[in-house]
Amino acid sequence: MDLFEYNRNAIHKNESPLAYRMRPETLEDFVGQEEIVGKGTLLYRAIKADKLGSVIFYGPPGTGKTTLARIIAGTTHARFQQMNAVTAGKKDIEAVIEQAKTDMGMTGTRTILFIDEIHRFNKAQQDALLPAVEEGVVILIGATTENPYFEVNNALLSRSRIFQLKPLTPDHIMQILERAVTDREKGMGYLNGALTEEAAEFLARTADGDARTALNALELGLLTTEPDAEGRIVIDLDVAQQCIQKKAYQYDKDGDAHYDLLSCFQKAIRGSDPDASLHYLARLLEGGDLKSICRRLLVIACEDIGLAYPQGITIVKSCVDSAVQVGLPEASIILSQAVVVLATAPKSNSSSSAIMKAVEDVRTKELGSLPAHLRDAHYKGAAKLGHGEGYRYPHDYPYHYVEQQYMPDALLGTVYYEPGENKNERAIRKYMEDVKKASGQ
Repeated sequence: MDLFEYNRNAIHKNESPLAYRMRPETLEDFVGQEEIVGKGTLLYRAIKADKLGSVIFYGPPGTGKTTLARIIAGTTHARFQQMNAVTAGKKDIEAVIEQAKTDMGMTGTRTILFIDEIHRFNKAQQDALLPAVEEGVVILIGATTENPYFEVNNALLSRSRIFQLKPLTPDHIMQILERAVTDREKGMGYLNGALTEEAAEFLARTADGDARTALNALELGLLTTEPDAEGRIVIDLDVAQQCIQKKAYQYDKDGDAHYDLLSCFQKAIRGSDPDASLHYLARLLEGGDLKSICRRLLVIACEDIGLAYPQGITIVKSCVDSAVQVGLPEASIILSQAVVVLATAPKSNSSSSAIMKAVEDVRTKELGSLPAHLRDAHYKGAAKLGHGEGYRYPHDYPYHYVEQQYMPDALLGTVYYEPGENKNERAIRKYMEDVKKASGQ
């Protein structure tokens, strides 16, 4: 019996892990990932029409990669083969390909090959797949928790569509938990269990987008908690904490506390307090929202550090990319480096203030026409309109600078960017002054 055959034995079904039993069997039952597999999307239509091409599902654990493969197995008329890259070797791949060629030649039957953890295949193993995928002998479905652009050969990537599955939202996970508590056939409904709203929100949030983690905790709670006087097994916050082994940090239902934490986080970094910054980072990490942390760090690098330390955004971008690639819990180490760099860096908001002023003018002022000498002079008829006439090319002049009008007439003399007093921007100011003096303009 392989992974995608339904087990008809009731005893075995009851003994299988809850997360396994609760895997949806149809696209209509699939929760989350609406942007890639919602009704009417390309992937939805391809699965329904049994016209799927080679694909790679990429995302964190518990987001539905294997479940989608299972749904495809249950809907396709093709022969479905699956293997795990941890245990399969090159000979296993070659055997599947040979059988696929035989099936296609004798009966015209297609073969879909699902490879879990495809990133664990080495170059030789991936290369063995390439001709069969390219010729359409097999349709590849790869699943990986690692970024395929780092871990999968370019040749395979170019012949596959990449679908990135994102961590499930707390609302998605709460929906899955509710179904698991009440479903008497596949879930735990036969236990007369109940999950309090507080406990459900806690499990949904601390699962970090992983439905399997939440379901495992729920199952443990239901199987180990004594029934109350009415015979109900109630999973409250205390039980949920014990089962998932995480402390319940206070996030209110509307998300205000979460955004308050993000605000404190940014203001601690802006205030050059690395210790407080790390404290708020730790609380945000326990809240399980890696995406919000990464986005906020990228904003801080430009809004609060900016040109005082322009390398900051490069460092943060590298840390953010690495954190996403590695995932939690190790991502916390990488993000802590970004936080300390930003908290201890010199600060400037000159560039962010400048763009806000410029945007305000664009939205509220009469801007007039664009300077004719700056307009594109290359398209047909532009010269007759005077476009580009009189433009002076700065690289033809000493110090690559020449004085000419760049602002529209309506905004002549407007200053948005004013260099700050930090070391780097003092150097910027001096450079601009020196260039103007040296060019004699």
